[in-house]
Amino acid sequence: MAKKHRGRHEASVELTPLIDVVFLLLIFFMVSTEFIRETELKIDLPEASGNPPQTPDEVIEVTVDRAGDYAVNGKLLLNNEIETLVRTLSEAKLRYGADSRLIITADANTAHQAVVRAMDAAGQVGLVHISITTKHPEGQEP
Repeated sequence: MAKKHRGRHEASVELTPLIDVVFLLLIFFMVSTEFIRETELKIDLPEASGNPPQTPDEVIEVTVDRAGDYAVNGKLLLNNEIETLVRTLSEAKLRYGADSRLIITADANTAHQAVVRAMDAAGQVGLVHISITTKHPEGQEP
């Protein structure tokens, strides 16, 4: 006796039209996208004219020179890696107390990244009272 097989057809999805549509959408978005041209801005940073607040004795001072090297309370660090700065700031925080203030003094020609790295290290240590030193305008007394 001959067996009749009711054949089940496997369902399949044709991917070729789907890929064509995806490529067309990709081309459309690439052509219609506007790319922003970043321009270099020349800015003149403001100078502080207010009176500086009275600072307590528990002050940690981070000095950043033109090359991006750090000194904490007058002692130059071995390198300018963030791990070294975090370790030194945590030791200073233990020495001066948890509520000590941090003053960042940076050269005017220091890269912004060096100052941000110092602020990041202070945040990792838990120093929240941070001040950045500025110069007084020419011709004015402090």
